Amino acid sequence: MNFLRGVMGGQSAGPQHTEAETIQKLCDRVASSTLLDDRRNAVRALKSLSKKYRLEVGIQAMEHLIHVLQTDRSDSEIIGYALDTLFNIISNDEEEEVEENSTRQSEDLGSQFTEIFIKQQENVTLLLSLLEEFDFHVRWPGVKLLTSLLKHLGPQVQQIILVSPMGVSRLMDLLADSREVIRNDGVLLLQALTRSNGAIQKIVAFENAFERLLDIITEEGNGDGGIVVEDCLILLQNLLKNNNSNQNFFKEGSYIQRMKPWFEVGDENSGWSAQKVTNLHLMLQLVRVLVSPTNPPGATSSCQKAMFQCGLLQQLCTILMATGVPADILTETINTVSEVIRGCQANQDYFASVNAPSNPPRPAIVVLLMSMVNERQPFVLRCAVLYCFQCFLYKNQKGQGEIVSTLLPSTIDATGNSVSAGQLLCGGLFSTDSLSNWCAAVALAHALQENATQKEQLLRVQLATSIGNPPVSLLQQCTNILSQGSKIQTRVGLLMLLCTWLSNCPIAVTHFLHNSANVPFLTGQIAENLGEEEQLVQGLCALLLGISIYFNDNSLENYMKEKLKQLIEKRIGKENFIEKLGFISKHELYSRASQKPQPNFPSPEYMIFDHEFTKLVKELEGVITKAIYKSSEEDKKEEEEKKTLEQHDSIVTHYKNVIREQDLQLEELKQQISTLKCQNEQLQTAVTQQISQIQQHKDQYNLLKVQLGKDNQHQGSHSDGAQMNGIQPEEIGRLREEIKELKSNQELLRSQLAEKDSLIEKLKSSQASLDANEATASARDSEQIAELKQELATLKSQVNSQSMEITKLQTEKQELLQKTEAFAQSVPVPGESDTVIAAKTTDIEGRLSALLQETKELKNEIKALSDERTAIKEQLDSSNSTIVILQNEKNQLEVNITDSKKEQDDLLVLLADQDQKILSLKNKLKELGHPEEEEDELESIDQEDDDDDDDRSQGDNQL
Repeated sequence: MNFLRGVMGGQSAGPQHTEAETIQKLCDRVASSTLLDDRRNAVRALKSLSKKYRLEVGIQAMEHLIHVLQTDRSDSEIIGYALDTLFNIISNDEEEEVEENSTRQSEDLGSQFTEIFIKQQENVTLLLSLLEEFDFHVRWPGVKLLTSLLKHLGPQVQQIILVSPMGVSRLMDLLADSREVIRNDGVLLLQALTRSNGAIQKIVAFENAFERLLDIITEEGNGDGGIVVEDCLILLQNLLKNNNSNQNFFKEGSYIQRMKPWFEVGDENSGWSAQKVTNLHLMLQLVRVLVSPTNPPGATSSCQKAMFQCGLLQQLCTILMATGVPADILTETINTVSEVIRGCQANQDYFASVNAPSNPPRPAIVVLLMSMVNERQPFVLRCAVLYCFQCFLYKNQKGQGEIVSTLLPSTIDATGNSVSAGQLLCGGLFSTDSLSNWCAAVALAHALQENATQKEQLLRVQLATSIGNPPVSLLQQCTNILSQGSKIQTRVGLLMLLCTWLSNCPIAVTHFLHNSANVPFLTGQIAENLGEEEQLVQGLCALLLGISIYFNDNSLENYMKEKLKQLIEKRIGKENFIEKLGFISKHELYSRASQKPQPNFPSPEYMIFDHEFTKLVKELEGVITKAIYKSSEEDKKEEEEKKTLEQHDSIVTHYKNVIREQDLQLEELKQQISTLKCQNEQLQTAVTQQISQIQQHKDQYNLLKVQLGKDNQHQGSHSDGAQMNGIQPEEIGRLREEIKELKSNQELLRSQLAEKDSLIEKLKSSQASLDANEATASARDSEQIAELKQELATLKSQVNSQSMEITKLQTEKQELLQKTEAFAQSVPVPGESDTVIAAKTTDIEGRLSALLQETKELKNEIKALSDERTAIKEQLDSSNSTIVILQNEKNQLEVNITDSKKEQDDLLVLLADQDQKILSLKNKLKELGHPEEEEDELESIDQEDDDDDDDRSQGDNQL
């Protein structure tokens, strides 16, 4: 408030005094008038004065205007005037052409009034409640006032809205307003509300903001729309940028698919208005927000896959190869495609297949590289192409191999009709443009990134320097240009390429050291005292020489690790070498390049470091420093430790594989056992069913036998004087044939029973072998096999009982057949009527047919028992195989135990040798007249350190 008085006192006192009195009188009318019309007129007058006399109205009327908002809500007109007046007081929009000091003073004035207004949080809550009014004259000025408050003191107002009940939800209703003015200003309000506040961003997103905003963009004509589309896109960026939750919600809601129509740009080149360029630029930025390298890898990968599946990547590539596209749109499209394909194999493969619409068609990669090495192209476009090439090769060993293969002699087009990517990179690497040299060197370094195979392949590349001279290798040509003293940017690019090439590749280090001029050149560069501009080159030379030492396999006698370190110590000095090495990470452009993968430079002279190279420097700087200070003995120890660790790792890996195989075998055995248990349960169920069926047949058979015995007794009482004159010879013959058939069937059944008995004998013999093998199986498998044997014995007993029953039934059937045959051969009874004879014949035929049916049923039962025995045999075979597998596993474990015992014996031998050495050393000390107290101390130390190898070595050192 003191600030406001100071501003007010600094203004002219003449006319202001009269206006101040007028404003005071109007404020008194607003505060004391009882008539609504009087208060309304007074507020309307304050509104008219608020733009010109903003300070006076703000100081005197703000409290009265807030009171009007609280008490006169029933009258929308006075509420609208009050909101407009408050907006004029707080907002800075009325300034058009004023001095800079006046503008800054106005902004401070708006912030001061905003602070006064939000000091009471109820004022903001009251304003939010007023936005629920549908009246245009209330809602629209309320939206503008709240937007102005957010612009001045955004974080404070955001916090008040966040804790207000349903505060954000009320504001989201503005997007559904049918009046475009309120809807559009509502978008601007949400822009200010969601800026840099993740909590509000999440609430807005889950209030269906994505659906509503995308609908508005579609209604307005997508990229051809006006400023409203731009505002919606900015709001979408606020909601998605650096907000992983909203990004995942956007992807899961299938909103990425709705972005594809945005990029359906026609062939008409006349439609690129300034607003369309702005809209499309924001749309491309929105796509980049979803696939930004700073996002979590999983979220980025899922968005990249969704963009490929819905055709969005294909649409972007169409824009990339189209003609007549504005330069800034083309540049941003290249950057967008770069991040959509970065690290995604499917997208990278698709991009490799894209061809430019030329005759003959050329790959898009080749067309882009032609722009990168062309010095007449805009700088930002060349940076974008380099970024696209880097993203294409990022974690893409297949693409790296394709690029390197275009440099190899076997794949170069001899006709010269087409230009390959490798030829373009070589041309840029050795051109006169330093920026082309740097870009080509960095691009080629990315083709070798984390790919030892391609580093070795690139050693085969031969270059023809001039006619008549023999070709030289690419590695040699790079060092030749480096030694010629070219521009700093060119030398930095070549040194970054060489460092990337030689790192983690001992073969490339050997090729580099094989040229006797390389090491003297590097030591000479490092040892010189040059200006600040050359310090970076010195640091990179030190890094290259350090890589040649650290990854040296000592295959060249003149350039072994120890000799190179001695050379550094003599000509440079270790401290000086480390100091020069530190120049790289201390460079001002190093930290800038290490922040983001995209090569974003304000001008070409700032294009020094590559992002991936900064990671390589960070990784190697420490290990090279340690390697320089290490002695030859430490190097040998380190190599021995590496070999020991490798052997240990191989042993651990071997045992892991063995354990994994055993786990798989155990799982298979468990599955087999469970399968056997299921089969056993099924067999038991089948046996139970068969037993019940046999019991039923047995009961039926006993019933028939009883009935037949009664009939025979009845016939026997009349057989003494009876005769069967009425039976025809044909019928008797037919009965005899049926009896013969029954006999043959009986013989067949007996033969089948004999076969089953032999099968049972075989099963008994296999059971005997199983008993011999199961003694060596594990306790767990023995129990399971014992259970199976017990179940098998039960089944055998059931089969035997069934066989006995079948034999008994056959015997009874034979007796019945004999009786029947005897009855058929008996003398007919004279005088008996034909009707009685016919009835008896019919009865006998019925009984015979019943016997035939019963015989068929017995056949079926025997067949079922045969199948059951076959299943039991298969079960026994499976159990035998399980026992064999378990026996093999046990033998292998015994071998492992034997090896462990051998290793333990070796250790005991070593310990005994060590004790013998200690004893001999004690004897020598006694001979030399060493004091007895120290000998006692040594003996105590030896006794305490029997089980500790490290302490034993300490005792030896004391000796």
